[in-house]
Amino acid sequence: MHAQPQVFEGWRDRGSGLADKWIGSITLLSSLNIFLFVAISLALAYVSRKPLRVPGSHGFYRFFAWEAILALFLSNVGKWFRDPFSALQIISWILLFCSIYLLISGSQILFTAGKPSRERKDETLFPFEKTTSLVTSGIFKYVRHPLYGATLFLAWGIFFKDPASFAGVVLCVAATYLLVATAKADERECIRFFGADYEKYMKRTKMFVPFVF
Repeated sequence: MHAQPQVFEGWRDRGSGLADKWIGSITLLSSLNIFLFVAISLALAYVSRKPLRVPGSHGFYRFFAWEAILALFLSNVGKWFRDPFSALQIISWILLFCSIYLLISGSQILFTAGKPSRERKDETLFPFEKTTSLVTSGIFKYVRHPLYGATLFLAWGIFFKDPASFAGVVLCVAATYLLVATAKADERECIRFFGADYEKYMKRTKMFVPFVF
């Protein structure tokens, strides 16, 4: 007659132990994510140290876009390969592959046709950004900012790994807003350097997505 309470106590102890392990795993994961966020943020702040001294420069907004995407990635990294053939996962991977395509195609053209030079005196720019020739060929024939477009597709690709997350929605919207601000600031800088030629180029191209936006 006394065995039943002992059975219940055994199940309760086992359930308590599992709960403790689960909480411990969550705490460890959260601590690791915080460590990674701080470490990577410090690295991004270092490489962005010059534009961060110039609020309003495109590199200033870009840093905070990177931060939002980093936080978004760390918030749902555990769900990247769950249910790999679901519709949301397929959408996510399509966006991520579009990001890779834009990054590769945009970088190749920028490095070759852009003719980066130290003669372009702007300390807020990375060396490869100091282009002296207006690039209008390749992917640049359709979009003005393929590298920022790649970053935008990256953000939304990460978002669709867990679109039900409220934090994910906020971070993805924030990243999108900051990337648009980055592109607009970059365009102001390009107009100052390239003049009317860049304004004409803007009229026949889209910002991030060919024929769309």
